[in-house]
Amino acid sequence: MKLPILSGREMVKILCNEFGFAFLDQTGSHVILFRERYGIKRKPVVPQHPELRTGTLLSILKQAGLTRKDLEDVLK
Repeated sequence: MKLPILSGREMVKILCNEFGFAFLDQTGSHVILFRERYGIKRKPVVPQHPELRTGTLLSILKQAGLTRKDLEDVLK
């Protein structure tokens, strides 16, 4: 399945509502989220662009400790 085109704002909502991340900080147009699970701390940085490029989206998922399938399952 091809990854969807998401905005930075949509990605933040998905990470917070579906995966339990919380807003930590914002530096300029970059939102920093936070989640700690099983002693592992994750701090993905999401740029607030109208459309996130595929590489950027994959990088955010990697920072969040999520897979492409995790995102696809939530968006179904």
